Amino acid sequence: MTARNERGERHHWAPPALREGRMETALRALELTVRRRLDGLLQGNHLGLVPGPGTEPGEARRYQPGDDVRRMDWAVTARTTEPHIRDTVADRELETWLAVDLSASLDFGTAECDKRELAVAACAAVTHLTRGGGNRIGAVVSTGADVLRIPARGGQPHARGMIRRIAELPRATEGIRGDLAGILEQLRRPPRRRGLIAVISDFLGPRSGDVFDWERPLRGLSARHDLIAIEVLDPRDLELPDMGTVVLADPETGRQKEVVTTPLLRREFAAAAAAHRDQVAATLRRCGGAQLTLRTDSDWVSDMVRFAVARKRHWSGGGA
Repeated sequence: MTARNERGERHHWAPPALREGRMETALRALELTVRRRLDGLLQGNHLGLVPGPGTEPGEARRYQPGDDVRRMDWAVTARTTEPHIRDTVADRELETWLAVDLSASLDFGTAECDKRELAVAACAAVTHLTRGGGNRIGAVVSTGADVLRIPARGGQPHARGMIRRIAELPRATEGIRGDLAGILEQLRRPPRRRGLIAVISDFLGPRSGDVFDWERPLRGLSARHDLIAIEVLDPRDLELPDMGTVVLADPETGRQKEVVTTPLLRREFAAAAAAHRDQVAATLRRCGGAQLTLRTDSDWVSDMVRFAVARKRHWSGGGA
């Protein structure tokens, strides 16, 4: 359940509530918000470094008279016993993949929205900033119980349909763990053409000692792709309120514990949460990922704008 202002309404900057029966209205409102406030921020900025036809391998097709024989794909030709050539994809065309963690820990929020709604809003923003100009976008989404795979395609109808399918993915039942590492492995194998990977999660998954289970596949992706990690947080992920006796619950394991929120407990909780966030940030830096933190109690669009402008300067050679 999420908090509201004195009139029981969300602030104007909060993402729309994704309620059953009002999903289409909410998604239209989200699209309008994203288009109005993010339009044109990254126009003309892509990951491609070489102009012209490009060097990324595309689809194989049968040889036609007049084709450049230097692009002959001998492996496919030998396999099919018919001459085939390998097309190339222009480097300026960006392929973006969303790796979206919608595990049970995101079905929670104490401010203007829940973390799941904020994650869907982040998907919409990344989609808007990277589509167009021949660019393609796809997604791998997991709740821990279900996995949604959406092939990378271009065009506004595809983008709208993708966001709708992500928003309508059923929530996981209590006691089911998320699998961010599994999502990243699906993007890592088989290898995909060079592009952009946007990882959207609260990064609250398990770890072995000082190592997160998602670090290894993320490192593998960073060898080929540009990485953006969007961390979705709620104030209660960072500190406990002074509320006396409360029941703390872990939605991914089903475990519950009744505690008294003494000043000492609140300090220890805040310190542990800060240490966890620092470790997440350090791991993302080691993996070469740029980090953006979105909170349920702040203007997520303004945070996206600041991040996008900084990335624009970085891609154009002006520094981070």
